[in-house]
Amino acid sequence: MFSPFPADTDYFGRPDQAFMLNFRLEDLESALKNLQEAGVRIDEKRMDESYGRFAWVYDPEGNKIELWEPIDPSA
Repeated sequence: MFSPFPADTDYFGRPDQAFMLNFRLEDLESALKNLQEAGVRIDEKRMDESYGRFAWVYDPEGNKIELWEPIDPSA
């Protein structure tokens, strides 16, 4: 899926980050636990929406990555 954002968005976390990867997961909590154990930087913020749960992690260069667990697995 491709979802454009305005050029001046702050959703990605940094002005110089032009895009963000979004990974769809079946078990967000387990994924976050595994990533934390691997030493990955995890954003404390979480977001629960009617269509799913979201969390964010950062790659080694500081780029924000979105993790999404949909409420409806067939979505």
